[in-house]
Amino acid sequence: MRYWWVNQNQTFEQEFRGGYLWSPKRNSNGARNPFYESMREVAPGDLILSYQGTYIRALGIARTHCYEAPKPAEFGTRGAYWDKTGWRVDVHYIQLGNQVRPKDYMPLIAPVLPDKYAPLRSTGEGKQNLYLTRVEPALMRVLSGLIGSELQHLMTSTQDVDIWTPGSATGQQEWEEHITQELQSNPGISETDKLALVLARRGQGRFKESVRKIERYCRITKVDRIEHLVASHCKPWRDSNNEERLDGENGLLLTPTVDHLFDRGFISFEDDGRMLVSPVAHRPSLKKMGIPVDENLNGGSFTEGQRKYLDFHRSEVFLETGR
Repeated sequence: MRYWWVNQNQTFEQEFRGGYLWSPKRNSNGARNPFYESMREVAPGDLILSYQGTYIRALGIARTHCYEAPKPAEFGTRGAYWDKTGWRVDVHYIQLGNQVRPKDYMPLIAPVLPDKYAPLRSTGEGKQNLYLTRVEPALMRVLSGLIGSELQHLMTSTQDVDIWTPGSATGQQEWEEHITQELQSNPGISETDKLALVLARRGQGRFKESVRKIERYCRITKVDRIEHLVASHCKPWRDSNNEERLDGENGLLLTPTVDHLFDRGFISFEDDGRMLVSPVAHRPSLKKMGIPVDENLNGGSFTEGQRKYLDFHRSEVFLETGR
């Protein structure tokens, strides 16, 4: 279990009611933000301190790893922001009975604040430019002493099955369903092309045939029976335009479990074919799926077009860590 601090001064009510964390992927100028990148490190079961209006208001248990999802509709007034995507983590929240104001306890808290990426200023106010940051054990021990049994129980208990059961990335599913409905209702797309685009979402149909002209087998498991393979998008179907959704160079033939891992960012590939395994992936589970996580696997070279799409995958999907 790891510990996190989230500053939710503007979005606490929406995120608490909706059961999630959400951040943009980048700053408005396109630069990476360490407090958004932290979203890519969260794992199911991690504990989150929710800070709003100078108080720690709630506790949260992460139910998913981070995944791509549109900006929630409740953040504005014009409906879902389908064209503005960011990082989302589904969370089970518990509102605190004892809502602690850290500013009142800075003689205890200040000595254990980290030098870098601290969630609070030395005066006790939350940092306005900070969204999500790691809480080290020393600080967590002090905060658990101040908050009391509500936090201490969650730090030691693994028996609340309904809380700890991982979620299912609902935001991503809703996003893809919205795109599918838009495609099906678009009068400018022929019925044949609509079918091809919808089937491409599942790695089948015309897209799979196009990928098959480039790929012959799963680069990880080496399975080559086409009925056991799906065509997995390097630049995800949800992020692609219609041309990219059917472009064979935007695909790899993968077995279904490997496709799942690739789509959710638990694995990726370097341009030279080397497999990348995310630091947040549950390595024992990957081993059971047949992923050689302890080997330097190289799946072979890629075309120039594939490398372009893989660059997107590593940048926007792969759950890398390290700020």
